[in-house]
Amino acid sequence: QVQLTESGGGLVQPGGSLRVSCGASGSTSGSLAMAWFRQAPGKEREFVAAISASGLSTSYASFVKARFTISRADTENMMYMHMRDLTPEDSAVYLCAAGGILGIDVDEYDYWGQGTQVIVSA
Repeated sequence: QVQLTESGGGLVQPGGSLRVSCGASGSTSGSLAMAWFRQAPGKEREFVAAISASGLSTSYASFVKARFTISRADTENMMYMHMRDLTPEDSAVYLCAAGGILGIDVDEYDYWGQGTQVIVSA
């Protein structure tokens, strides 16, 4: 089993930056692809970014437009996503996920955290 715990969410002004973090526990966490999804009230959960188990491959949703950067530090069992140029449309619960392949679909991930709230507002 893999447990995922997100942190780093909060309130940020439009145009600001924020880093969300995901801590992973479990003997196999370092061998899994990891991803960020987000879910706003009344909307479907959507893919944001993913990183391969090796950290050498990444994938981003088109709406990210080079504003977000995903990374991982397996020696610390951590994954990060630095977000900049945030807009109110980025407000959502951001969820960490882990799975066997680098995918963009919810169904491709086996493990999920509870999420961390990001609010972009003046």
